[in-house]
Amino acid sequence: MKKEKEVDVSLRQFIKNIGYMTGGAALLAGTTPWLQSFTPDKLEEIKKERARVAVIGTGSRGQYHIHNLLQIPHAEIVAFCDDYQPSLDAALALCPKAKTYTDYRKLLENPEIDGVIIATPLNWHATMVLDALAAGKHVFCEKSMALTMEQCKAIYDAYQHTGKVLYFCMQRMFDEKYIKGMQMIHSGLIGDVVGLRCHWFRNHDWRRPVPSPSLERKINWRLYWESSAGLMTELASHQLEVCNWATRKIPESVIGTGDIVHWKDGREVYDSVNVIYHYSDGVKINYESLISNKFNGMEDQILGHKGTMNLATGKYYLEDETSSKSGIEQLLKQIGDKVFTAVPAAGPSWRPETKQAYTPHYIVEDRFHVNDGLSMIGADKDGSDQILSAFCQACITGEKGKNIVEEAYSATMLCLLGNQAMAEKCKVDFPEEYKIPSMKFQ
Repeated sequence: MKKEKEVDVSLRQFIKNIGYMTGGAALLAGTTPWLQSFTPDKLEEIKKERARVAVIGTGSRGQYHIHNLLQIPHAEIVAFCDDYQPSLDAALALCPKAKTYTDYRKLLENPEIDGVIIATPLNWHATMVLDALAAGKHVFCEKSMALTMEQCKAIYDAYQHTGKVLYFCMQRMFDEKYIKGMQMIHSGLIGDVVGLRCHWFRNHDWRRPVPSPSLERKINWRLYWESSAGLMTELASHQLEVCNWATRKIPESVIGTGDIVHWKDGREVYDSVNVIYHYSDGVKINYESLISNKFNGMEDQILGHKGTMNLATGKYYLEDETSSKSGIEQLLKQIGDKVFTAVPAAGPSWRPETKQAYTPHYIVEDRFHVNDGLSMIGADKDGSDQILSAFCQACITGEKGKNIVEEAYSATMLCLLGNQAMAEKCKVDFPEEYKIPSMKFQ
C-alpha cells in the first residue's frame, strides 16, 4: 500500500536503466519517445515544486484521478468543477481545501491553476480542451480525444500553435509490461508482425442508477450517440493505440459490423462490435468487443511469424518451442508411428489444426499487475498514475510529451472510422483531410 504523497518510481528507474544499455537511448527515442524525460533524475530536479491542478469532471473517473493525484508529491489539487452536486461533494470529501466551481469557464479564469485534468463525457472533451489551451492552461484529458473527426483535427491543429502541454490518458504508453513488450517486438523477438488480435469482453449493462428520469442522459451518457461513441472510444481506443505502436503504421481502411445484441433497454450505442482494420501490407487488426459475456476477458495480441506477444497478460510465446510441422505432416508422422492404422478413404485428408501448448514467458520478470478489464472506473497500476505523474511534471517544466497527442489522435480517428464503417455497412478508407505528418501508412 502506498504511503501518503508517494508515487511509484519503479517505472522511472526502469526507464533510467534502459538509458544505460548499449543502444538504450536510441531504443527509447524510437519506441517510447514520450518517456525520455520520465526518469528519477528529472523527478529529483522538481522535488521542491508543485503543479497546481484542477479536476474538471468529478464523477467516478475524476475521483479515480483525484486518488492518484493525492499520491503524487509534485501535485497540488487546488480546484474542482462539476455541474452535478453529488459528484462535486464526493470530490470535496477527498480534498476539502479545494475551491469548487460549477462552470468550467470560471475555473479557467483562475490564474493560480497551472493545469487541468478533464474527466467529463466525451462530447465535452473538444470544447473544454480548446478553451483550456486558449486560457493558457496545461491540459490532461481523458481518452478518447473527441466525439467527432472534425473536433479531433481542431484539437490537433490548436496544439500545433500552443506552448502548452497536452496529454491524453492513453495509459498503456506508461505501463511497464507494454513498454518492455514493445521493445521486444521492435527488436525482432517475435519476427515480422503478421497480424493483431484484440478483444475486450465484459458482462455489464454499462448503466448507472439515476435519481430522476431527467438525469438519464446526463448520468448514462455512454449509451447515447449525442455524447458517446460507444465501445470503440471507451474501450477500443486503448487497444488500437497499442496496434499502431506495435506496427509503427496506421491502417488504411476498416470494415465492421455493430449491433445491440443483448442490452435492449433503449440505448443507442452498440453492445457488440466486430471490426477489421487493414494495413497497406495486408496485415490486419481483428477487433471485437462484447459486453454481455466476459469469458474471454481482455487481450492485446501481437502476432509475429516467430512468436506472439500478449501484452495485456504480460506474456509472450515463441513458435520455435513447439512443433513447426503442419497438420498433414503431423498426421503422416502419426501414421508412420502407427498411431493411426490408415488414412480414411473419405472425409478430410488431414486432421484439423488445433492449438498447441505453448510455453509462456513473462515480459517483465518482477511482479507486475494484470488488468482483467472488468472495471468501468479504472484499474490499479495500469499506467494511469504514471501518465498523470508525467503530466504534473510537465506542468512544472513545460516540457511536452513527444508523440502523446499524435498517438491519441490516431487511435481516436480509427475508433470513429470503425463506427462509420459499422453505421454505413461498407469499407471506409482513412480520409486524406485527416492525415497528419506523423502518420505512416506504408
